[in-house]
Amino acid sequence: MRMKEISLRQDPDLRKELALLARGCDFVLPSRFKKRLKAFQQGQQPYISPTMSPVANGYYFCLFQQAQAKKEEPVTPALSESIPKFYFPRGQPQANINIDNLISKIEKIFSQFPDERVTLKDMGLVAKVSACECPLYWKAPLFHAAGGDRRGHVSVHKFVAMWRKVLQTCHDDASKFLHLLAKPGCNYLEQEDFIPFLQDVVDSHTGLAFLKEASDFHSRYITTVVQRIFYNVNRSWTGKITCSELRKSSFLQNVALLEEEEEINQLTEFFSYEHFYVIYCKFWELDTDHDLYIDQRDLMRHNDQAISHRMTERLFSGAVTRKVHKEGRLSYADFVWFLISEEDKKTETSIEYWFRCMDLDGDGVLSMYELEYFYQEQSQKLEAMAIEPLPFEDCLCQMLDMVKPEIPGKISLRDLKRCKLSHIFFDTFFNIEKYLDHEQKDPLLAARDAETVGQEISDWERYAAEEYDNLVAEETCVEQEVDQSCSPGSDNQGLRVYRYAPPTAGYQTVNQQSDEDLFSKTDCAGPVYLSV
Repeated sequence: MRMKEISLRQDPDLRKELALLARGCDFVLPSRFKKRLKAFQQGQQPYISPTMSPVANGYYFCLFQQAQAKKEEPVTPALSESIPKFYFPRGQPQANINIDNLISKIEKIFSQFPDERVTLKDMGLVAKVSACECPLYWKAPLFHAAGGDRRGHVSVHKFVAMWRKVLQTCHDDASKFLHLLAKPGCNYLEQEDFIPFLQDVVDSHTGLAFLKEASDFHSRYITTVVQRIFYNVNRSWTGKITCSELRKSSFLQNVALLEEEEEINQLTEFFSYEHFYVIYCKFWELDTDHDLYIDQRDLMRHNDQAISHRMTERLFSGAVTRKVHKEGRLSYADFVWFLISEEDKKTETSIEYWFRCMDLDGDGVLSMYELEYFYQEQSQKLEAMAIEPLPFEDCLCQMLDMVKPEIPGKISLRDLKRCKLSHIFFDTFFNIEKYLDHEQKDPLLAARDAETVGQEISDWERYAAEEYDNLVAEETCVEQEVDQSCSPGSDNQGLRVYRYAPPTAGYQTVNQQSDEDLFSKTDCAGPVYLSV
């Protein structure tokens, strides 16, 4: 018997199968091992075969005992389970927040109103209560999210149900604001989502009181502000503002400032009426038929044809617009993006805007061929002005030295964003007037300006302030001409005429005349007759 056990241990086939069984391998075994493997994997009682030697049966019994011991041992948590949660797309939840206590405060506020119903006008009191702690101009989003737009008022039950859900799912201002404005089931904001909010700003902000009766300009102002919001906030160019983009921007801080700042023109990033006035007037000058669309010939007249024809073609190709409208025309909303990008080429959005236009093949880099394509027209314009142009090879050397691209011979978007003189680069290839201004400017002064980027007002703010002063001066001249032509007893006495839109100072109401007398017959508002 002793000799038989030793021979079994030395049997190479049996030892190999036992070793594989110990490692839990799954393979086709002889029939005598199948039952043992199944019992071992399921943790049942070991099957003792009378045909096997005591050594083999004893080995299987030991494996069974080890498996049972492992089952009884507590399983230590995996390393990934011990890592605390760090991603909070809707904001990090606050500890020890008592939602029921906050709801009771809201119910107390509603009890002060008849039938516990609140209108949009009174929603500001609810927004400012400690249970909400929202800026004043969140009142319209709160009102509409609770269903107030359907009945003209919000009941306490509707509001409490809405706000309880917000508190449970949204844990910072960005996620709350997006939840209030977005369509049901959407986790992003589109352009039309901002309209009720901005309409309330127009109707209730003291800095826009003069515009209250000029309703034709409400949509123009709202369109301008919406485009500026997406220009600055929607960094992904998707047309959909996400919670992350809203959180990274300064938009919500500007919304909070609406309550504190009575002068709307101080909020230059989004809400300035003066900036809207400048943009709208520039568009009105180009839109000769006043149908709110411009074609390539109209845009070529901007700034005395400073923009090259080849760049104008690229603007109408759809490179930087959601869609090119019928018959290859651009809308007023597209013009807002164009004008801001044209007058301030130092911002990230404007650099992306013009880079897309110059990237003819869409490969993500500007090749030497593409640069030469745009520079050829610049050279022709300089020759027509009796100015000897710089050879392209020399101009290219200057641009490469200025940008310092990572890949020789290819300029990427990252290279231009890193370069502090991107505005000079772009003007060199498609804006002849600004190119000449840069050429006549002291290089040391230009380098000093590059070092102070971000420390003073932007190029756009400087341009808008200068243009607004010029436009108001023009309106003053028109007003004087009208006053001189109006006799004391005429129907026009006491009226002021504005070709574009009312300036911000001193004009309160629209004279109640017929629409034919007050506004042009087109959809665009102008000219406007405002009473003193």
